[in-house]
Amino acid sequence: MITQTTARRRASAASAAVAAVAAVLLLAACTIDEHRYQGGDPTGPPPPPRVHPTATPAATPSASADPLADCPASGVRIRSTGGDAAMGLRALGVELINCGERPYRLNGYPVLWVLDEQRKPIILSVVNGAKEITSGFDEPPRPVTLQRGERAVATVLWRNLVTDSEVVATAGTYLTVAPSAGQPAEEVDPDGPVDVGNTGQIGVSAWKKATT
Repeated sequence: MITQTTARRRASAASAAVAAVAAVLLLAACTIDEHRYQGGDPTGPPPPPRVHPTATPAATPSASADPLADCPASGVRIRSTGGDAAMGLRALGVELINCGERPYRLNGYPVLWVLDEQRKPIILSVVNGAKEITSGFDEPPRPVTLQRGERAVATVLWRNLVTDSEVVATAGTYLTVAPSAGQPAEEVDPDGPVDVGNTGQIGVSAWKKATT
């Protein structure tokens, strides 16, 4: 004969078993999602950038704000310095400011992502040096060491060019920039749409130390 106490114990054990199974299934789902996020699925979309939590349009500091205040955990702040457009060529300046307490070293190109209105990455070919887009920005990378308060600059370039009327032109809404591969990205103001037409390309010059 099963007493009420025994029944309660069996019911409690069954509930614990169900909870354990549910936890295992949830962990497996998270693992699959993380694998896809990190680019483990070669047939899926490109992995989204790891944007610094404070790098939202409302929180992005303006050029007049103190760049050393409220420094991100990365020790650097990235922001745009304004754009220029002429004859379909777009040029957007970006700067990286060492707002941390330690020297910061660079040697290469910024890493870019262009996002649509839903903040999904747009697949584009990033041209380091921008040689296929325009000339004058292909100076090779050199080691740069920034002390606190010093800046490095680069230029993002693209053309609003439509060469095939049957191909839908691409225009991104958001732009994020990382100091280098594997580093957290900051969202910067693109100063308008990233209207690459149907070129499928965006270029960027190497980081160099700002002289002014």
